[in-house]
Amino acid sequence: MRVQDVMTEDVQTMAPDDPAEDAWELMRRRGFHHVVLTSGSGAVVGILSDRDAGGTRGSSLRRGRTVEELMTRHVVTVDPSTTVRRAANLMRGRSIGCVVVTNRGRVVGIVTVADLLELVGRGSNRPIAATKRWTLKHRAPHRKRVAATGVW
Repeated sequence: MRVQDVMTEDVQTMAPDDPAEDAWELMRRRGFHHVVLTSGSGAVVGILSDRDAGGTRGSSLRRGRTVEELMTRHVVTVDPSTTVRRAANLMRGRSIGCVVVTNRGRVVGIVTVADLLELVGRGSNRPIAATKRWTLKHRAPHRKRVAATGVW
C-alpha cells in the first residue's frame, strides 16, 4: 500500500510570519495537530505541531510570537508512491507525528500517526490466503531403545 492511498489531501498551510496564536486557534477549531508552513513559492519550510505551540496551556509561549519562531525546520517529506511501511518507519525512527507528502516540491498531502492507526484498525483489503487444514492423528509415543543393552 502506498502513502497516496492513506494520506490526508486537505493540508492546512500557513506562512512562517503568521502569528503563532492564529495557528493554534486554527488547529484547535479544525481538530488537527500539524500545520505545514510554506514559502511564497509553495515550498515546505517548516511544520508546527500542537506540541511546538505549547499545547492548551501554551498561550504565554505563543503570545507575540510568529509561527517561524516555534516551528520545526527539518520536515520529513515523502513522495506519494512511498510505501506506508517506509513512512511508518521514518516516523517511528525519528519519533515524529507526521510526514509531509510532496510532489515536485509542492505539498499534496500529509500522513499522521492517526492515519496509520486508522489503517491498522480497519485492516487491509487483501483477501486472506486459504489455510491448510491439518488432521491430527493420535499416535502412541514410542518407547526408546536403551543403547547399552539393545533392549526395548
